[in-house]
Amino acid sequence: MVLFGATGDLVRRKLLPGLFHLANAGLMPENYRVVGSSPAAGALSDEEFRTHAREAVTEFGRSKPEGKAWQAFEESLSFGAADPEDPQPLLAAVREAQRGLGGRARLLAHLAVPPVAFPSVVQLLGDTGLAEDARVIVEKPFGTDLPSAQALNATIHSVFDESRIFRIDHFLGKESVDNILALRFGNGLFEPIWNRDHITHVQIDVPEEISIEGRARFFEGTGTFRDMIVTHLFQLMGFVAMEPPTSLEAHALRAEKEKVFQSLRPVDPAHVVRGQYTGYREEPGVDPQSDTETFVALRVELDNWRWAGVPFFLRSGKSLGQGRHVVTLGFREPALRMFPMDVSHGSCLRSNEMVIDFDDPGSITARFLTKEPGPAMRLENAEMVFQYAGSYNEVHALEGYERLILDAMLGDQSLFTRSDGIERLWEAATPLLEKPPPVEPYAPGSWGPDRIHQLIEPYRWSLPADQ
Repeated sequence: MVLFGATGDLVRRKLLPGLFHLANAGLMPENYRVVGSSPAAGALSDEEFRTHAREAVTEFGRSKPEGKAWQAFEESLSFGAADPEDPQPLLAAVREAQRGLGGRARLLAHLAVPPVAFPSVVQLLGDTGLAEDARVIVEKPFGTDLPSAQALNATIHSVFDESRIFRIDHFLGKESVDNILALRFGNGLFEPIWNRDHITHVQIDVPEEISIEGRARFFEGTGTFRDMIVTHLFQLMGFVAMEPPTSLEAHALRAEKEKVFQSLRPVDPAHVVRGQYTGYREEPGVDPQSDTETFVALRVELDNWRWAGVPFFLRSGKSLGQGRHVVTLGFREPALRMFPMDVSHGSCLRSNEMVIDFDDPGSITARFLTKEPGPAMRLENAEMVFQYAGSYNEVHALEGYERLILDAMLGDQSLFTRSDGIERLWEAATPLLEKPPPVEPYAPGSWGPDRIHQLIEPYRWSLPADQ
């Protein structure tokens, strides 16, 4: 495995700790080598890279760097610098790793580099022959609009065919995404009602408490819609809304998800609320007149038989009231309301909802109404909650990146996105990108601009639960 951008933040926080956790769990191949790479200006020696890895695993890993497991992992690490005009140090490190494995091993390249560096790294892999029979993991963002996504795909396809490209989205590596599939397709209780006849609306809500945290250079050129909605929340919508695949194999699963994207109506700017938290324009590196959104909520619809007329509400943003990862399905109320609704005696009633918390380890909550004890027929909120935490042995549970790296090593593309799906999402986003509504201010610690409540009417946001 070759880690391009090996001295960067992603490798330090996620990839090195994740690879060691896979090794400690016995999930790495019997024989493997990990070669770090960066431009020559930031090159490390093998020993310096091993020290870097130990510090990364100590700070961010769940498995401590100690014992025979760490010794074996540490011995697998080496480093080879690579500039487009001088890839020889990397080639030497890869050849040495191959000799250590005693034969021709398959190469997996992970491009943990900024998008601007993708073309040069892909070209280097092609020119040096390292791409032959290799697989490549590509980090988001997969473009910033339709033309850039098409150009990026063309660049990668000039060296790798689609079967060897793994566009990684750590959201899709969460156990809870598989849990959505299991809940839907493994239970006769739920699958028959997962449609427009029984569901009034769907919410996918990923608020974040953190601000941009010094990432102004990245965020000013991206914004929340590009960073979160196109890349993450639309992908989750694909899993929530897909038709039952013929199997859980990659081809069948991805084909059904792409059908959801094909049915997505173009995003209507009139159904979008863009927000910016108060104080954003005073952040270091931010344009004082910036119109970049730190928050976005939108309503989208799917033109297909299962979901026609059912709105999907997506929301994400920075400096909000809580950090959560929640899918909420609102179910239709009974045709005849025979019980009086007394809203004067307590909090508003929240019923006929299923809430899937997909922030690992996650939970599933069914909200319904029950009779309050006493002589009056008064209804109260009730919940049935299943918590994944404590229900299973989680010693070797995998985080998103760990699961997806393992799948890439195995060649399983089930949880990775196809090029046509990426391009279709940017195509649907084009009306909003061309004519975005102005940003509206919101207070840090709130849930976004006030107009989000008009956007979702006649429904209400699942978060916060006590609103």
